[in-house]
Amino acid sequence: MSAFDPVTIGIVSISDRASQGVYEDKGLPALRDWLGRALKNPITFVERLIPDERERISTTLIELADQAGCSLILTTGGTGPAPRDVTPEATLAVADKEMPGFGEQMRQISLRFVPTAILSRQVAVIRGRSLIINLPGQPKSIAETLEGLRDGDGKPVVHGIFAAVPYCIDLIGGPYLETNDTVCAAFRPKSAVRPPKA
Repeated sequence: MSAFDPVTIGIVSISDRASQGVYEDKGLPALRDWLGRALKNPITFVERLIPDERERISTTLIELADQAGCSLILTTGGTGPAPRDVTPEATLAVADKEMPGFGEQMRQISLRFVPTAILSRQVAVIRGRSLIINLPGQPKSIAETLEGLRDGDGKPVVHGIFAAVPYCIDLIGGPYLETNDTVCAAFRPKSAVRPPKA
């Protein structure tokens, strides 16, 4: 038995070509790898590789939140301005609440690297007891936005969005997520920090 709460996480890669087998999907492996390093909790992944179709995306998010019981759902792909990029619309369609700070912070991080970050339309929402976050499409950008940026001494320059994820999941009634601080330290108010289990 682990000392940490188990968590079920949905990871969704949204790409017409990858879902058709035209090229290898890199989003799901990138999400699995990063989360496996960042969290101490035992993780059950529920994975989906789907095309850029609005109804399909919404249906998948509902399934992962309502039936699979995913406390956290991360999507990658489909957040740009192109006609087939419909992930934000599909995500907002299933939302109980919007969490705009996540998208704002992701764009701030990405702007450190490319001016075209302002074209990204990632959103985050809550559906029931699930936090759903749209991430960028590239593995490097996924890690940067989740983890944030550090200086040469390892001190945070810009906080990654994942620092706020565990406390958000606390607030919506999910499991207590514990992070590996060397990857991304979770931030909680002192009153919300659970003492280490013996």
